[in-house]
Amino acid sequence: MRLVLLSGGSGKRLWPISSDARSKQFLKVLEREDGIKQSMVERIWGQLQAVGLSNSSVVSTSKAQSSMLKDQLGQEIPLVLEPERRDTFPAIALAASYLFSVQQVNLDEVIAVLPVDAYVHDSFFEKIKSLEGILLSTDAELALMGVKPVIPSEKYGYIVPEDPSLNEDYYKIKRFQEKPSQGHAKELIKEGALWNCGIFAFQLRKVIMLLKEKGLATDYESLVNQYSQLPKISFDYEVVEKTENAIVIPYEGFWKDLGTWNTLTEEMGSTLLGKGAISDDSLNTHVINELDIPIAVLGLSDVVVAASPNGILVSDKAASPRVKEISGFDQPPIYQEKHWGWYKVLDYTTTPDGQEVVTKRICIKKGKNISYHFHCKRAEVWMVIGGVGEFIIDGEIGQVNVGSMIQVPAETRHAIKAITDLELIEIQTGKEVMEEDIVRVAMEWEEILFEAVKNLCSP
Repeated sequence: MRLVLLSGGSGKRLWPISSDARSKQFLKVLEREDGIKQSMVERIWGQLQAVGLSNSSVVSTSKAQSSMLKDQLGQEIPLVLEPERRDTFPAIALAASYLFSVQQVNLDEVIAVLPVDAYVHDSFFEKIKSLEGILLSTDAELALMGVKPVIPSEKYGYIVPEDPSLNEDYYKIKRFQEKPSQGHAKELIKEGALWNCGIFAFQLRKVIMLLKEKGLATDYESLVNQYSQLPKISFDYEVVEKTENAIVIPYEGFWKDLGTWNTLTEEMGSTLLGKGAISDDSLNTHVINELDIPIAVLGLSDVVVAASPNGILVSDKAASPRVKEISGFDQPPIYQEKHWGWYKVLDYTTTPDGQEVVTKRICIKKGKNISYHFHCKRAEVWMVIGGVGEFIIDGEIGQVNVGSMIQVPAETRHAIKAITDLELIEIQTGKEVMEEDIVRVAMEWEEILFEAVKNLCSP
């Protein structure tokens, strides 16, 4: 059996800590047994390693998330990169083509798909292992896992089995119900309905044949080029609900979706992350603070306070899922993590003569570098405030340390590498300052050095 982990999502329900640039699965807010903080994706990958499933797993993700996945799970993690975000059916179809044409997986192989943000115990993965045997021993085309509900929740979809009184290892699926009202959920539970936890298994040929029926490529590289032609639809709607011969395997153990602040805070190891204080009479209250200023909460219970450079949320925990309705503020992310480190926008202003000025604080991790590149519309000034680094400006190489200042005119090729962890203040100025104004010449430092020397030697 092969596993496909889905690592997507826009991060809107955990705003302002998460965003399009840093989705919820990368937030290091969970706690290991040794007290070290870890993210959702680190936790689930560690569990897969513990039960021997990681070596047969690939992660489907976007290009924007690939560097964070490699930083958290290792540089050798097998990734299937979506050229654009198009929902779960295109993502799974692309992963299927990768397994088929790149990894040469047999069409009879069972593929299990699961999200990376589920919070479960290790026994959950033992149940996942049973998907292969049950699917192959029946004539089913599709096997889903369904969690036995503990409350009549309105947040989840439900799977209604045909005859749950039989008390078997699996049931045929009668119908699906998407996010019912609480009253309807109670009736569904009486029918033996299970929560749909987004985990399903099928033989690889099912998706490969579907791609052929749609006139699409089954070769991975070709399908990447055709990706915009795939329907922008969930796998549930495009495949699961159209499959008549489907079964569900019940799971009665612990399972939780950590997609909202009220559910995530239930599994955090401490009530305070970052600078701040919570009074003793503030019961079941959590503060997650990524700002450099402290936050104090006095006499407020059942509240979550989340603060980052992107904004501040103060919410009753029960109301926190509604943040998705109001988080569409029209501003670019102020904090972003990159494969080389991170940056934070400190200030943005426009001068009287129309010049835009953006000030950033940048941290480049030891041994990492930013690309050799230039900007057409802006100039930059770097002031080093911590660490030691090596820079290249139009082919000339030098070293920087605390107090060093470098001026980079527009259309000037430049790059910098951190010898130790390197922090600098970057001031960008121009008539139009935007992230898209960048032309990359080389990425890796050895390639950058070669490019620099080549240009210096050119007549």
